[in-house]
Amino acid sequence: MTLAATAAPLKRTPLHSLHLALGAKMVAFAGYEMPLQYPSGILNEHLHTRAQAGLFDVSHMGQLRLAGGDALNALEALVPGDLLALASLHLRYTLLLNEEGGILDDLMVTRLDGGLFLVVNAARREADLAHLRTRLGRSTTIELLEDQALLALQGAAAATVLSSFCEGIARLGFMTARETTLAGYKCLVTRSGYTGEDGFEISLPAAGAAAVAEMLLARPEVRPIGLGARDSLRLEAGLCLYGHDIDETTTPIEAALAWTIGSRRRAEGGFPGAAVVLRQLSEGAPRARVGIRPDGRAPAREDTPVVNTAGEKIGRVTSGGFGPSTGGPIAMGYVDRRHAPAGTPLALLVRGTARPAQVVRLPFVPHRYYRG
Repeated sequence: MTLAATAAPLKRTPLHSLHLALGAKMVAFAGYEMPLQYPSGILNEHLHTRAQAGLFDVSHMGQLRLAGGDALNALEALVPGDLLALASLHLRYTLLLNEEGGILDDLMVTRLDGGLFLVVNAARREADLAHLRTRLGRSTTIELLEDQALLALQGAAAATVLSSFCEGIARLGFMTARETTLAGYKCLVTRSGYTGEDGFEISLPAAGAAAVAEMLLARPEVRPIGLGARDSLRLEAGLCLYGHDIDETTTPIEAALAWTIGSRRRAEGGFPGAAVVLRQLSEGAPRARVGIRPDGRAPAREDTPVVNTAGEKIGRVTSGGFGPSTGGPIAMGYVDRRHAPAGTPLALLVRGTARPAQVVRLPFVPHRYYRG
C-alpha cells in the first residue's frame, strides 16, 4: 500500500484523538492523518478481524447525497450497474466510467426514500464531485456530507456485537441498509465492507463517532484496526484498491468486474464507454486481473514485472504482500489474457531475478458475507 505524503495540511477524522489514545502509528493517506497500526501490530490486527471483530475508521471516504426527481436515472447514465432495479434501503457496488470504458472510481450506492447515498474513495472525492456536477444536470442536487463519520465493524463476531446495541440487526441482509440509533445518534447501517468478512458500515454524525467507537471497543471481541491490516485483508479477499488495481486505464472486463454490469445494461448499453466494455465482454479483453502465488517466502510488491516462462514481459503486479491468513506471499496483477488461466506458470522479476510463481483463482481467502 502506498502511503503518500502531501504538501497540504493533513485532515483529521473525528476519531483522531481516540487513535492517539489507543497508541496508533499515524501516517499520511489520501490527504488525511490515519492510523496505520496499533501496538499489537498489523499481523495480529488482521487475524483478530478474521477470528472476531475489528473496528476501522473509514471517515476519510467521501459520503454524498443525491436528491431530485431524476437522481436515479441521472446516476445510472454514468455507471454500468442496474440502479433502476435497486429497491429502497438496498445498495450496489458500481463504477464511474469514462468514454473509453476506464474506471474513474468504484463506489457504493444506497437507495433511500429521499434519494441516493454514495460512498466514494477519499483520493477521488473532489474529482468525483466535479464529474457528477458536470454530468448529472440541474435537476439533481449533490451534497457532500462533510460532518459525517464512517465506521466499519468487520469479522465473524460483528453481527453478535452490533446486535447487543441494535435489536434485529443480525437479520439485516447482505448489501441492504437500515436506519437506526446508536449511542443516541441517528445512523445508517449497511451490511457491507472491504475485508471479505461479514460486517457493517456505519454512517453517523461526526459528533457521535467517538461515542459509538468507544461503545463498540468496550466489547472484548472488538479491537481497533488500522490501514495496514485493512490492506492485507482486502488483498486476501481479492478486492481492488483504486489507484492500484483499477484506474482510468482499466476497464471493468480487464479488472474481472464484469459482474457489476447488469443484464439490462448489457442489452441496452447507454453508459460511458459502453462500446468498448460490451465489445470486451463479448470478445474478451487484451489483459486480465489475476491472483498470483509466488513460490517461496519473498513477497512481490506493486509494479513488479511479470514474465512468462520464456522471460517475455506479460504484465505487472498491482498489489502484493504477505497474506497472514494464507501464511505466505500473495499478489494481484494484470497479465496478457493468454496467460490468465489458473495454474499458468510465470515468473516475477524481483531485483532482476526471475522468481517462479503461478496464476491462481481469486479470492485467496473465501468470502464470508452474510447470506441469511
